[in-house]
Amino acid sequence: MLSLGRTRRLLSSSTNMRLNNSFIFLAITGTSAWAPTGRAGNAKRPLHTTNHNNRPFADVTHSRRIRKLHGTMPPLTVGEEYLPLARDMMSFIDSSPDPYHVVKTSADQLEAAGFQKWNESEKVGPGDKLYFTRNRSTLVAFTVGARYKSGCGFKIIGSHTDSPNLKVKPFSKRSDKSGGSSGMIQLGVECYGGGLWHTWFDRDLGVSGRVFVREGEGITQKLVKIDDAILRIPNLAIHLQTADERKAFGLNKEDHLAPIIASAVKDMLEGKSDETCTPCDEKDEFANDKEWAKKQEPVLLQLLAERLDVDVGNIIDFELNLFDVQPSSLGGARSEFVHAARLDNLASCYLSLRGLIDHVDEGGVEEDSDISMIAMFDHEEVGSSSTTGAGSPILQEAVKRVSSALGVESSASLYDTMIQSSFVLSVDQAHAVHPNYASKHEKNHGPKMNDGMVIKRNANQRYATNGVTGLVVRELARRAGLPPVQEFVVRNDCGCGSTIGPIISTRTGIRAIDMGCPQLSMHSIRETMGTKDLTNGLALFRAFFKDFAAVDASIEG
Repeated sequence: MLSLGRTRRLLSSSTNMRLNNSFIFLAITGTSAWAPTGRAGNAKRPLHTTNHNNRPFADVTHSRRIRKLHGTMPPLTVGEEYLPLARDMMSFIDSSPDPYHVVKTSADQLEAAGFQKWNESEKVGPGDKLYFTRNRSTLVAFTVGARYKSGCGFKIIGSHTDSPNLKVKPFSKRSDKSGGSSGMIQLGVECYGGGLWHTWFDRDLGVSGRVFVREGEGITQKLVKIDDAILRIPNLAIHLQTADERKAFGLNKEDHLAPIIASAVKDMLEGKSDETCTPCDEKDEFANDKEWAKKQEPVLLQLLAERLDVDVGNIIDFELNLFDVQPSSLGGARSEFVHAARLDNLASCYLSLRGLIDHVDEGGVEEDSDISMIAMFDHEEVGSSSTTGAGSPILQEAVKRVSSALGVESSASLYDTMIQSSFVLSVDQAHAVHPNYASKHEKNHGPKMNDGMVIKRNANQRYATNGVTGLVVRELARRAGLPPVQEFVVRNDCGCGSTIGPIISTRTGIRAIDMGCPQLSMHSIRETMGTKDLTNGLALFRAFFKDFAAVDASIEG
């Protein structure tokens, strides 16, 4: 057996220890801890198993055995109890590259849990579990407590389905058939929201969204998700940049973000070039469709038609966005992080969805006297001012229609009582302290990942939180045995963002708080959050649906 000091010297020398994906030699024990690929008969427990993406993450049993021998080595997982929830959220995100897929994935899970799509003209009664959608990009789901009485309130968790991305322009063709001097075919794309656009360079990109297809006398909507690396935005080689360009990494969003979709090889293209297209007959009833098709990139239309198994000529419109095809993954030496696209704000969508379903599965509806609701809005990243954003009448109308179906709206006093008894958790991801830029945070209000949920406050009402609403959440966390809730306040010399909380409060008159899970790299193509915070968040949402009424009654009004 080697001495511990000798072992450390060996491990610190790259020339004395070889590592690859299939074999690790441990100088500590002198044994092989991972059999090379294809080797049979090795009965030893491997140092690694595989994670959500068949990538290695630490094996707890083995690492504990090593720590027992050498007390300074910690276990290589943050806790096995946190990983199933993290993997489930990762699958949710990977299935949901755009708001349409978010709503579809969520609706499927709701129906599997016994929810039914609500025809809003139908009556609603105690014990009902219902949902509805708007534009297939916004979703509202709710349960009516079996003990519901007129005047009881709404417990609402709000989130948003959209994230900054590159959307395909209405006319997608950017290059002529020759590809110009580069010989490359590109797509026209438009920036949506405030993305960190430099992170989109040199990524494997797919395309997703909805496609409108003419079928007989009707037009259908079909979801599409091409998760092959069909698109790429390449960086400019360092040798072709000036010293100032290297330092600044400036980019022109119109000129530099156009992705490559194909090489301009003649036999790879379908359709005709602009110069050879036959003019449309003005009397042709489908002339508009054909004019539209002439302005689309033929390669893109062919890919969509193949994926949807439809004729190219029947595709008459689309709403598409680009996304990183790299799956979500666990990260960190102890699997304490989740690395994924669109954590802002699909992590909140997932946790609110899971919280409501768990409320049903755990018998909460039978004991509940309130209405428990989740609302996932579109267009938060561009201001929420749309027919499907938080600034729309959707939530206010939902409250009115549900209360009317329960016989409440006919009484003004009961309706006012219901509004005053209601509460909204506006849940959007929060900024964790960045270790390389810690000075960007106010020193006494710097949230940490894996250390609890975050309440957002702003004296200028950029967030909806006030003393009472903040106290409600702190009390919920205390009763649920959760870590103390963290606080976020921006520095006085830094601008403050906003989210849906103030908008919802203004539209509905319902009390609200802005809060969320801490994360890094917000609005990057790939973001990071803590594994443990998912469990903390879900536990808080469960407590909200279960205990809000009791907590609210305990606080003097």
